[in-house]
Amino acid sequence: MNAIRSILVFTWIVLSVIPCGIALVLCSVFLRSDTLWWWFAAPFLRGVIVAARIVGGVKYRVHGEDNLPKADDMRRVVLCPKHQSTWETFYFPSMTSHPLAYVFKKELLRIPIFGWCMGRLDMIHIDRKQRAQAWNKVAEQGKILMDDGKWIIMFPEGTRIERGKKGSYKAGASRLAVATDAYIIPIAVTSGRCWPRRSFALRPGIIDVSIGHPVSAAGREPGELMEEIERWIESEMHRLDPEAYK
Repeated sequence: MNAIRSILVFTWIVLSVIPCGIALVLCSVFLRSDTLWWWFAAPFLRGVIVAARIVGGVKYRVHGEDNLPKADDMRRVVLCPKHQSTWETFYFPSMTSHPLAYVFKKELLRIPIFGWCMGRLDMIHIDRKQRAQAWNKVAEQGKILMDDGKWIIMFPEGTRIERGKKGSYKAGASRLAVATDAYIIPIAVTSGRCWPRRSFALRPGIIDVSIGHPVSAAGREPGELMEEIERWIESEMHRLDPEAYK
């Protein structure tokens, strides 16, 4: 039964991304990126989460939602979520009050339709082989995008991590926050419970999303700031998913 649920959800993703993505690319000729976000990207991503919930049985509950700044709050924000699966890449853009800009490897731009859309939404694509140039691009474009009302989202572990494991936390997000006087919002996500990494097999259950208090980066050192973010996320992961950390 779970296999049928998963097939139906991923069929929906494929069938819906084609018309939505083509419409976004065509309309990008004469519409601003934030308009494209609210008209096309956010509704599509929200639809995936709804399909996963209704068809796949992947439900979720949010803790600390009040910690997210409201729509009229123009503070610079960098979201730092735990990264266990593809689920959160769909979820966060569907529920935030501001458009999000992902920092992602440029190879994703080659994906037909999906990659084209990412290229039209004023996100930050980098070449990981050129570390110094990549960081300069993140710092420069990140400030511009945040001043335009967008939030930057960076997974501090860099890649999806197996449930119950901890990756190496990189200081890129904290460096950006310090350089731009932004706030970092740590987020714990137990998505590996229902949507394992590198898998298309959904498991019915409940994903917990815990949003921490915004942490000001003003006057902080990137290394010790990221250590604080790491401690909070990992402590919260142990609390939310104790079975995975036995």
